[in-house]
Amino acid sequence: MEFSIKSGSPEKQRSACVVVGIFEARKLTLAAELLDKAGSGYISDIVRRGDMEGKAGTTLLLHNVPGTLCDRVLLVGLGKEKDFREKEFAQAIRAAVKTLNETGAFDASIFLTELAVKKRNVAWRVRQAAIVALDATYRFDQFKSKKEEVRRPLRKLTLGVERRSELSLAEEALKQGIAIAEGMALAKDLGNLPPNVCNPAYLAERALAMADELALECEVLERADMEKLGMHSLLSVANGAHQPPKLIVLNYRGARAGEKPVVLVGKGVTFDTGGISLKPAAEMDEMKYDMCGAAGVLGTLLAVARLKLPVNLTIIVPATENMPGGNATRPGDIVTSLSGQTIEILNTDAEGRLILCDALTYAERLQPDTVIDVATLTGACVVALGGVASGLFANKDALARDLLEAGEEAHDRAWHMPLWDDYQELLKSPFADMANIGGRWGGAITAACFLSRFTKKYDWAHLDIAGTAWKSGADKGATGRPVALLAHYLLQRTGQLN
Repeated sequence: MEFSIKSGSPEKQRSACVVVGIFEARKLTLAAELLDKAGSGYISDIVRRGDMEGKAGTTLLLHNVPGTLCDRVLLVGLGKEKDFREKEFAQAIRAAVKTLNETGAFDASIFLTELAVKKRNVAWRVRQAAIVALDATYRFDQFKSKKEEVRRPLRKLTLGVERRSELSLAEEALKQGIAIAEGMALAKDLGNLPPNVCNPAYLAERALAMADELALECEVLERADMEKLGMHSLLSVANGAHQPPKLIVLNYRGARAGEKPVVLVGKGVTFDTGGISLKPAAEMDEMKYDMCGAAGVLGTLLAVARLKLPVNLTIIVPATENMPGGNATRPGDIVTSLSGQTIEILNTDAEGRLILCDALTYAERLQPDTVIDVATLTGACVVALGGVASGLFANKDALARDLLEAGEEAHDRAWHMPLWDDYQELLKSPFADMANIGGRWGGAITAACFLSRFTKKYDWAHLDIAGTAWKSGADKGATGRPVALLAHYLLQRTGQLN
C-alpha cells in the first residue's frame, strides 16, 4: 500500500473515498462538519435520522455526497468523545481500512489522523495509523491453492494532518510506522509458516538473505561449532530432532565502531512437542509459534535497518526443534551450560530457557550495553496476563521503565513482573547447580529467575510473549508482537521518536 501525507480540506479531496469520524451523541468531528457544511447538512441529517450513531468501530458508506469532489464518504464511529484514547483511535483506523478494502475504493483520504488523542501528538497518530492500516490488510494465504481475491484492494492511503507546519513531522513518523509494520509482517510471516517449512535451517537461510539485502553481517553456528564451544544446554534440546540446530548471529552497524551493541536474543524453537515430557495433542499445532521470539527480533532488525537507526544492534537466535526420540534428553539428565553451570533437566518441555541460557552467555563476548531476550516461554505467563500484556522482567529497573514506556507508546504493552531472590530458592537441585523448573507456582517468574543466572555481566531484560505472540480461534495467527515495542524502544534510545 502506498501512503502519503496531506494538509487540506476534506470536501476538496478528489479521491475514491474520504473518511471522517462521528462521535456518539451525534457529534461530528471537524472534518465531518466541513463535509456537512459543503453538503448543506447532508451528513448531519443522516446522523440525526439514526443511520450512524457513532458507536466505536461502526461504519457507514455514503455515495455522491453533495458539495464534495470524492466518489464516496465513509463515516466511522468513534464512541464517546470523553473516552477516545489510543485503543479507540486504533479501532477506528482498523475499521476504516477494512471497510475501504471491501468497497472497491482504489484510494482514500483519511481525516481520522487529525483527531485529538490525549497526550499523543500528530507523529504518534500518523505512525500508529500506518502500523494499524498495514496490519489490517495483512494476509497469509501462500499455501492456499485458491486464494481469496479482493476485487479492488485499497492501494493508496492519504493521511490528513490539520496544519501544514505538521507535514515534516508527520512524514518522518510515517516512515517509522511503515518500517515497523514491515518488521511486524516479517514476524507474522515467519510465525505463520508451517513447521515443515520453517525449521532451523530455514530461519538461517532467511537471516542470510536479510544480510545480503540489508548489508548486514551474518554468522551461522552449526552443531559442531556449538559442541566445541560447550553449548550443551542448547544441544540437549536438539538431541531428539533430525533437523540440525543453528545459532544465528546477525549484526547491524548503525553507530560508530566500538560503541557497545544492543543485543536481542529470540527463542527459536521451530516446533515444540515438549520432548519426552510430551505435550497434550490438543492445539499442539500451535507450537509452530514457539519460534515467535526469533521472528520478533528478526522483524525488529528489519525495521531498524530500514530506518537506518544510529545504533549497533546484534540479533542472536538459538534455533532448534524439540522432539521425542531415542536420543532425546530425558527428565533427570544433567547438562553443563556454556557458562559452566550445571542444570538438572526435570521437564524437557521447559526447553526455551535451556537454549536461551547458552545464547545469553554467548552474548557476553559481544560486550553488550543491553541484552533483551524475547521468548514464548511459559504458559504461566498466559495465565497471569492473558493475551493483553507481555511479561517483563529485568535486572535493572531503569531498563524496565524504558521498555514499559516504549510499550505504552507503541500500544504493545508489557507488565513489570518481580524478579526477587526469594523465587530463586525454587530452582534448587540436590544434584546440579540448578533445576530447569521451579515447581507449580510462579512459573513465569522462576523461568525468568533461571535466565537471570546467566545475565550477571550486563543490563538485561526478558519479555515473555507466550500470551501475546499469536492468537487462537477465528483470528488464529501470529500477531507480530513485540516488534512494535522493541522498535519504539530503539527509536527512543536513539532520540528518533517524536
